[in-house]
Amino acid sequence: MRMAGNAIFIVIRRKIMHYTYQPNGVCSKQIDFDIIGDIITNISFSGGCNGNLKAISKLCNGMSVSEIESKLLGNDCNGRGTSCADQFAKAVREAYAASR
Repeated sequence: MRMAGNAIFIVIRRKIMHYTYQPNGVCSKQIDFDIIGDIITNISFSGGCNGNLKAISKLCNGMSVSEIESKLLGNDCNGRGTSCADQFAKAVREAYAASR
């Protein structure tokens, strides 16, 4: 524990888990990210729509699993029934469950 002004910070060291996911039914071939507790960081997609997936990676960096799911789960790409964003939401939930 450390103090700074009126704030008290409790530093909790959590295990960082790197996760690689192979998406199905989309152009992206691989999704990589780190999970710390329920926070997702260091997101990268291999393949797919480069600009869009870079934007998703930046926007979702530091979000919780539930935030990502609420924004991306169920997103559809051209009637495929899924999308890279939807696959990412599924990946973070799978990683979170595996980390428990």
